[in-house]
Amino acid sequence: MAEAAEELTGPTDVRVGVIGVGQMGADHVERITRRIKGARVTVVNDYSAETAQKVAAGAPGARAVGSPEEVISADDVDAVIIATPGSFHKDQTIACIRASKPVLCEKPLAMSPEDAYAVVEAERDSGGTYVSVGFMRRFDREYAELKDAMEAGELGEVSVINCKHRNAHTLPGFVDSMMVYDSAVHEVDAISYFLDEPVTEVQTVLPLPGPRAPEGQHDPMIFIFRTASGRIVTDELYVNTASGYEVRTEVLGSKGIATIGMGVQRVTTHRPDGTWDGSLPGDFRPRFVDAYDAQVQAWVAAISDGSNVDERSATAWDGYLAAATCAAAEESLSAGRFVPVTTRERP
Repeated sequence: MAEAAEELTGPTDVRVGVIGVGQMGADHVERITRRIKGARVTVVNDYSAETAQKVAAGAPGARAVGSPEEVISADDVDAVIIATPGSFHKDQTIACIRASKPVLCEKPLAMSPEDAYAVVEAERDSGGTYVSVGFMRRFDREYAELKDAMEAGELGEVSVINCKHRNAHTLPGFVDSMMVYDSAVHEVDAISYFLDEPVTEVQTVLPLPGPRAPEGQHDPMIFIFRTASGRIVTDELYVNTASGYEVRTEVLGSKGIATIGMGVQRVTTHRPDGTWDGSLPGDFRPRFVDAYDAQVQAWVAAISDGSNVDERSATAWDGYLAAATCAAAEESLSAGRFVPVTTRERP
């Protein structure tokens, strides 16, 4: 079966192993099998052996193995996608680095700044470049257009960015720390992407919880970030709306205000040529399917050309900065004030 697949796709395809094939990992297997050029899935693993077998059956030539270590060490795996829970990311990513295999690790890179920095150090010590972090919004068309408009000066001097991140519902056990590290982390990375400067402090504000917030979860939750230059970024996180998935980003500039995520193209107002026109998808996959595809295709291309990490991709260092910011946001949950973001020097 594997030999037949190689004859069909060609011997130069990047052979990908996927660790964790729940919703996100299974999506990646389907994506590579159906839409990504120059790659194929050869090995998968999941804590549920039944799930791994089922997903492997849908990828021609793929097989399921019993442990993440078997995926990483497999001779027929050139690169690895990690889609396990965040608490496993650090060790699995470092194992890929030590095996000299490029890795696309879904966010977060780690669940603490210390663990994320350990990944940065492991990559430095390896002498190579291996780590891409799955902040797929960097590959979204609307994100790219908004960043281009900002860099071209179309919006003038940017003072404020307002973000809104809304989900229909969350799974059981999705407590406050997961709201920070698993949801708000996307907006944290967006700050680096759009402004190219660090967050210096953050305050987490807890409004009256909504009626659908389970025990242990403050929903909605609001974050206020201050950057090194004094810009303010807000993030309104509401993960149990019972309606649909929505991610909006609004940039306030001296020459115009631009908004993306409206279900239409970029909306720019407070300009003579302002525009307007939407619908909400059920979850994040329809909204960002093109971004996920573009991210994985770029990752495969980078592996093929030997660079291993696409220039647009979030790196291990970006993952560390996000973890450090999330740690400050988590501390602010109980501190009730702005908490400084503490980072170490880049090795």
